[in-house]
Amino acid sequence: MSTDIKKSLAGRKIGVLGKGGAGKSTAVVLLARALVRAGYTVCIVDADSTNMGLNKALGIAKPPASLIEYFGGMIFGGGLVTCPVDDPTLLPGAELVLQEMPSDYVAQAEPHLYLLTAGKLAQWGAGAGCDGPISKIARDISVRMDNEPLVTLIDFKAGFEDSARGVVTGLDWLIAVVDPTQASLALASDIKHMVEGVGTGQLPATRHLHDPNLIALANRLYQEARLRGALFVLSRIPDESTESFMRRELAAHDIKPIGTIYEDSTVANAWLTGAALPFPSTSSDLEGIISELEQVASSSSTTS
Repeated sequence: MSTDIKKSLAGRKIGVLGKGGAGKSTAVVLLARALVRAGYTVCIVDADSTNMGLNKALGIAKPPASLIEYFGGMIFGGGLVTCPVDDPTLLPGAELVLQEMPSDYVAQAEPHLYLLTAGKLAQWGAGAGCDGPISKIARDISVRMDNEPLVTLIDFKAGFEDSARGVVTGLDWLIAVVDPTQASLALASDIKHMVEGVGTGQLPATRHLHDPNLIALANRLYQEARLRGALFVLSRIPDESTESFMRRELAAHDIKPIGTIYEDSTVANAWLTGAALPFPSTSSDLEGIISELEQVASSSSTTS
């Protein structure tokens, strides 16, 4: 691999989306480990406000303290972090240097692999408000280690809601995880069209905003979005016939997946028992996905 492609993902911020049960968090963990094996330093940001257990899947006994508290609490509880739909202003202090953060907020899974957690709605109880502030953290956060660029992987909650809040404007790439269901195939098409809309200048809904300055800011965030595109990874695929069917269905929407994560009983058992996810015997497929990501990122850099 040429030097211009190698390390082309350093400094990139990649969001991972998928429907519930698609294997999104599994993909995040396995891709993070594959990136580390490819020589990158990786920080996962858990921005899923409801799903639990990502820390255990990484072999971390206790999740780090929430970034919501680090940034001053949710607006619904009298804190400082607002929802990007109601208030598109940028989150103050969102550029983080891992070595400078209090240790309670950073967990290390293995050398060169770190975890931050935005927060979980359950910790605030009934009536806590929506999880919009977590979306703002995911949109605005930037992570590094001193002068070393990281690959930041954002694990979003299931579905399309975070995208509707504009979090994609803060990403370099979006990875959609597609499992063998019609719902997942439909979501993949929706994600493709949404990303294409951002790329062609589609602006957000702002009729609910009364301050002209906020309207101008919301529009500018979309106009200046650095999102380069959406990539698609097949997940939980049990056999070749299923994979072939999925690829044909996606091709009808002009979607070509960059790789496949196959169904693995040891991974499912780890989620059940709370053990760290094993790096599966299909690691060569993960290495292929990383190679495809590097190729796309390198091509994007040379054409920008």
